[in-house]
Amino acid sequence: MIRKKIDPKGMELTERVVAINRVSKVVKGGKRFKFSVLVVVGDGDRYVGVGMGKAKEISEAVRKGIDNAGKNLVELKRIGNTIPHPVNGVFGAASVLLKPALPGTGVIAGGVVRAIMELGGVKDVVTKVIGRTSNAINVAWATVQALEEMRTPDEILRLRGKKTPEAAAE
Repeated sequence: MIRKKIDPKGMELTERVVAINRVSKVVKGGKRFKFSVLVVVGDGDRYVGVGMGKAKEISEAVRKGIDNAGKNLVELKRIGNTIPHPVNGVFGAASVLLKPALPGTGVIAGGVVRAIMELGGVKDVVTKVIGRTSNAINVAWATVQALEEMRTPDEILRLRGKKTPEAAAE
């Protein structure tokens, strides 16, 4: 599926650092540390993105992650405060199940999925990370893949070549 590019310029994006990983390399003089950071950005209403940043310092890695996440924005489709239908996303060994919930349920999700849902503006959703891994990076990309598969009822009708109930009544 070809992803439509969304321009982050002009958007008020809030960011959240989800995971920090310290990587060490043993050299003759000792150990060299580098950091990889997983960042989620979103406008709190419709758009959310995930990105990675790697650098020798955490602050530089976070900056790179925010820039990368802005380039990977996807549109989160909602009906009211929840998602339109249950959807499953898979990336590597991680599998994420997202299900709509009744108003007042809240965001029932773990760390990475919670950040993506909250920054995307979803208020009521039930999620479950299924699969052989709980790796934060794979879970994040599985969630994004699930969001890309999501369709609103109007989109489904349009894809099938049918009219919406409002247009049919006219």
